[in-house]
Amino acid sequence: MSIENNLARYRQKRGLSAIELARKVDVSRQTIYAMETGTYVPNTLVALKLARVLEVRVEDLFRLESAEVPVHTETADLLPSEQEAQPGLPVQLCDVDNRLVAVLPAPAAWSLPPADAVLIEAGKRRRRAKVQLFQEDRQYRRRLLIAGCDPGISVLLRHLQREGVEAVVAYRNSSQSLDLLKQSLIHVAGSHLRDAATGESNLPAVRKQFPRGSVAVISYAIWEEGIVVARGNPKKIRGVEDMARSDVTIANREPGSGSRLMLDNHLQRGGIPPESVNGYREIAPGHLPAAWQVKSGRADCCLATKTSACVFGLDFIPLESERYDLVIGKQNLGHPAVQILLDTLGRTAFRRELEGLGGYDTRIAGDRLI
Repeated sequence: MSIENNLARYRQKRGLSAIELARKVDVSRQTIYAMETGTYVPNTLVALKLARVLEVRVEDLFRLESAEVPVHTETADLLPSEQEAQPGLPVQLCDVDNRLVAVLPAPAAWSLPPADAVLIEAGKRRRRAKVQLFQEDRQYRRRLLIAGCDPGISVLLRHLQREGVEAVVAYRNSSQSLDLLKQSLIHVAGSHLRDAATGESNLPAVRKQFPRGSVAVISYAIWEEGIVVARGNPKKIRGVEDMARSDVTIANREPGSGSRLMLDNHLQRGGIPPESVNGYREIAPGHLPAAWQVKSGRADCCLATKTSACVFGLDFIPLESERYDLVIGKQNLGHPAVQILLDTLGRTAFRRELEGLGGYDTRIAGDRLI
């Protein structure tokens, strides 16, 4: 049985160099490197010092890896639904009169949105507005504001809530999210912008937009993005080149989104003019809204994440794997809610649930890139 070693990840998360950590725990820099590579196992005293400096538990840094993760299954009564039941669809569970009932949740919001106030006056200058509060407790001052387009962000929100952190998500594409962060209007920006020249995810875009040292970039997951098509792929779509067919209509994403950038790059490499693609000008504001266009029959395909296809029981043709990162202003790294968010990314329960949705690889979750 081997040891799972998270020392390097937590050191980088705290923004410490190997020399700085070595000085704080009274060991050599070489010892830190040896522990991080797994060639040296620390004694109890060193392990306790490391945990104290990094503000984690010893078992967060070093733990025994199980041979395999147990998978638990139950038999449940499936609540009748208009949506066709297919393997891979997410369900919620409830115990009703000692019967386990599985519910296929509606992927679209059919209820009133949560609200703290109503807009009563919108100013035209600087987008200032006046709002009328429903309550006076001002709990919103403790919230975390995240902008991004990840369909699985709801999983992170649930795990944060269990830790006492309430977060609000503004669904924006990657470019919009980074712009909001630059304006200091949000705490965290999600991004999946691939640089066409280097193939690198996010870092070139972040370095171009933010001064050096002003933000931290934290890995969230690697996800699959590709072509979402109807169940059974009735139009026999095999690649982006099929989008130029006269019998195929797409649901496109807005300029500035990672999916739009990916589509445009593929079209350019294939020598396909955008005006030859039916639906190119029809915009869906998000991965799930785009996949919903396919589910409802309004479009034959779209570019979105594998998770978006799984949610609606659609088929998926993978094109690329890319990294989705969280970008955080340095001034907010010490925010208690941000610290809990960073710790949550490394938790097994969070990773397992996110990967269970399909299309996510969370092995790098929580790694600090900048």
